Amino acid sequence: MKHSASFGPFEPRIAKRLAQMRRQRFAERFWTKDPTLWKPEKEIGRAIQDRLGWLTVVEPMQRDCQALLAFAAEARQDGFTHALLLGMGGSSLCAEVCRQTFPVVPGFLKLHVLDSTDPAAVRAAEQKLPLEKTLFLVSTKSGTTTETLCFFRYFYERVRERKGERAGDNFLAITDPGGPLVALAFEKKFRRTFLNPSDIGGRFSVLSYFGLVPAALMGVDIRRLLERAARFLPHAASGMGSEENPAVELGAILGELCLQDRNKLTFFLSPPLAAFGCWVEQLVAESTGKEGKGLLPIDGEPPAKPDAYGQDRLFVHLKLESSPDTDIVRKLKALEQAGHPVLRIVLKDRLDLGTEFFRWEIATAVAGSILKVNPFDEPNVKESKNNTERLLRQFESQGKLDEAAPLARESGISLYGDAKTKAIWKRLAARAKRPPRIQDLLGAHCRQAKQGNYLALLAYLTPSPACGKWLQKLRAQLHAALGVATTAGYGPRYLHSTGQFHKGGPPAGVFVEITAQQKGDLAVPGCPYTFGLLKHAQALGDLEALQAKKRPILRLHLEGSPAAGLRKLAQWTKKAFPLRSASPRKKQ
Repeated sequence: MKHSASFGPFEPRIAKRLAQMRRQRFAERFWTKDPTLWKPEKEIGRAIQDRLGWLTVVEPMQRDCQALLAFAAEARQDGFTHALLLGMGGSSLCAEVCRQTFPVVPGFLKLHVLDSTDPAAVRAAEQKLPLEKTLFLVSTKSGTTTETLCFFRYFYERVRERKGERAGDNFLAITDPGGPLVALAFEKKFRRTFLNPSDIGGRFSVLSYFGLVPAALMGVDIRRLLERAARFLPHAASGMGSEENPAVELGAILGELCLQDRNKLTFFLSPPLAAFGCWVEQLVAESTGKEGKGLLPIDGEPPAKPDAYGQDRLFVHLKLESSPDTDIVRKLKALEQAGHPVLRIVLKDRLDLGTEFFRWEIATAVAGSILKVNPFDEPNVKESKNNTERLLRQFESQGKLDEAAPLARESGISLYGDAKTKAIWKRLAARAKRPPRIQDLLGAHCRQAKQGNYLALLAYLTPSPACGKWLQKLRAQLHAALGVATTAGYGPRYLHSTGQFHKGGPPAGVFVEITAQQKGDLAVPGCPYTFGLLKHAQALGDLEALQAKKRPILRLHLEGSPAAGLRKLAQWTKKAFPLRSASPRKKQ
């Protein structure tokens, strides 16, 4: 584990911040779980203390490794060949990182993750798995997560059709003690229930059962993973109990640079580590994006030349030692020379992810303290959730969802907008003396993103390589045209990730929601709605929540193939934004 940094003119500010933290005995108070580091109010402090178990979970999990490995061996001996984790957000993202980063060890279970309510995604998971030999991990801290319980209902019925009353043997639960999933697991005779410490929030749970159970099942060396994480624990001889702890220092850097408006935390990752981006995106965005503040992680944005970036970036390169990363190294050197702050962290091997999981948890909590926000709550997530539940109740009582008529429709794509979008439509129509084309509306909408803003693509589509390719193409085009940070996320996954930042963070986002015609829907056993309806209600619910926050947002609905629709949007975007001439940006 090696790291280096270049912060240019920000070095004195960072040094001053660390000196202030030493005077405050910050590290000592941090490791003793002093909630006043974040908020002075006693009631909020008690809630914070109930979310700090992640600071001390590594050693208990190390003691539990043998039991976890024994369980994994038992699953193999009983004939299981695959595992499917059913979960959202922090309950699923560590498994996704492990699935994409570590090779499956021969003889261990092949891990899959389902975190999309898209019917095609659910069906694809079912079709590629031998259900009788699949172990289903029902993973939810609260035991009430709507998507996770829908996944469970669907797959429990599929397994019950084959195994009858023995279906529960194919399921395990990972949840908090005393929650409804505990009772459900008992009723359905689950193979095992892992009770996670209740004082650990979902996005800080990577080194607890939520992360370690799926990792153990696929053969990750969880002992060494935890050993790497333990490097940052404050043992007497380690020096890690002080402000010189690299994870605490990183938090000071993130917090201080955010206060200096370097609040777009842009990650460049070695290809073998690419999946780490989705995990750290949720951790940082959902923890810091509130009270009008926050660090926005930029994951997967194609690298560009220095003059393509504004003065709102902090660049981080996580490099696997064996990966050359030639293009990233070259571009980061140019960014550094242009005056941008750059941080480099080198991982010896993939197991160093254990170090990085804990480093970024600590750093995010420290940054939250500097920003004076509570990094352990998510106050705005419920806004979209409440809207979705209301829409589902409306469907149950009326048999339909109320939707406004589109403002424009062409080439199998419809555009929906609010009053502000309608005003833009009228202005464009008056100027051109004809109804505006969708590309004109899309261009005018996206041009609302100015320097320091960001543009977010919210894709309620079936996750696929083809859709991913065109979303990345759109990001690259919009970044090149507008010079602002871009993000892209599949719905409903992003609701449990950047969704909090969109509504609670700085009012700097411009949003494009993309939905698609549903084909081949699936019923949710025991529910009055389908997976397709649930996904659509989630899209409309978040649209309403963003509109209520006065965020600029429009919706584009694709009637045909999602990949073909995205390709058409990329063509329109290219026409709407002629290539801008590059001009050197002023250094700070």
